[in-house]
Amino acid sequence: MANTQQMASAIRALAMDAVQQANSGHPGAPMGMADMAVAL
Repeated sequence: MANTQQMASAIRALAMDAVQQANSGHPGAPMGMADMAVAL
């Protein structure tokens, strides 16, 4: 369980970094759907 939580947290962090570096966009969808992405 902890491993899946770490993967979801990594996805959230990468989404925030990508939006920050692009100076555009909104990280809401990737942050909200990170758990679903890990499950898939």
